[in-house]
Amino acid sequence: MLNDEHIELRKSVEEFAREVVAPVIGDYYERCEFPYEIVRKMGAMGLFGLPVPEEYGGMGGDYFALCLTLEELARVDSSVAITLEAAVSLGAMPLLRYGTAEQKARWLPKLTSGEMLGAFGLTEPGGGTDVPGGMRTTAVLDGGEWVINGSKAFITNSGTDITGFVAVAAITGREGGRPEISTIIVPSGTPGFTVSKKYSKVGWSASDTRELSFTDCRVPEENLLGERGRGYAQFLRTLDEGRVAIAALSVGLAQGCVDESLRYARERTAFGRAIGGFQAMQFKIADMEARAHTARLAYYHAAERMLAGLPFKKEAAIAKLVASNAAMDNARDATQVFGGYGFMNEFPVGRFYRDAKILEVGEGTSEVQRMLIARELGMDA
Repeated sequence: MLNDEHIELRKSVEEFAREVVAPVIGDYYERCEFPYEIVRKMGAMGLFGLPVPEEYGGMGGDYFALCLTLEELARVDSSVAITLEAAVSLGAMPLLRYGTAEQKARWLPKLTSGEMLGAFGLTEPGGGTDVPGGMRTTAVLDGGEWVINGSKAFITNSGTDITGFVAVAAITGREGGRPEISTIIVPSGTPGFTVSKKYSKVGWSASDTRELSFTDCRVPEENLLGERGRGYAQFLRTLDEGRVAIAALSVGLAQGCVDESLRYARERTAFGRAIGGFQAMQFKIADMEARAHTARLAYYHAAERMLAGLPFKKEAAIAKLVASNAAMDNARDATQVFGGYGFMNEFPVGRFYRDAKILEVGEGTSEVQRMLIARELGMDA
């Protein structure tokens, strides 16, 4: 499936992750500091524009190229990887797919260069997975402007110094008692749009995650993204693609656990020999490699169907479920391989362990993935 361009991209990102990200990201992580310099360098490499056409400053590649990039970055650090994933999959792609010519011209060149980040505002404090039933944010037209009221939770890239806008899902009316959901672009700094302080998180500590609130926040009517009333359908498509990307990120973390465990098992000695010489350790690392390999095949398959224009909802859910499980299992096993040192933040596996759990939650929990798979098998009641 990998062509020459994909192979070259993967090699260059692997080198970048190893030589640029790995030496410094631990310090960013412990300070809970957003890595602006790393983001700037990623922008210079064109990573934020990988699946975006050249006319908007992108690289003109495909979504699979983004997935390969996420995997290689996450082998070293997931905070950097999720920053890129959210910026492209949740920030740029909805604009590319549903934006007007004016919206694309205004926002995409800055997004693809990494000069600006966009965010995706769907989840709400009291709603979680219950969309649209749990949505409370509203947007009402008044004098040619949308007046937005409500709040969003767990929104990635929403409060950095280079965040340009948040695409907000809001109820814009009712149809037969059901909420009409639309998407509206809210630029950063708009009066009535408040960005809360950063969450104190278990993992992804070098990424930006915030709660947002909107109080009589007014934006022009032309800030509607896509067709009115089609916001939920747009987000579903966005989330299907995002699950493939999160699966790739999860595979990267799972493979990073293998990388670190192999290195440590060759160096660490016990009872007069390297611990990698003990069969119990060999079997544990073999199982870790098998999980990463299987999960990689799952996201490759989902990406292949997506790029071919075939239905891929089930395959995306399978990839996300399998890969996030692999990441969590490998992080636990890698910590065991390292013993007491695995509990120390100075070693990457400690960071991997803290980062892995959210992969079973974000972009739809593992329970949601099982529900989607069952539904695609025709088991919906």
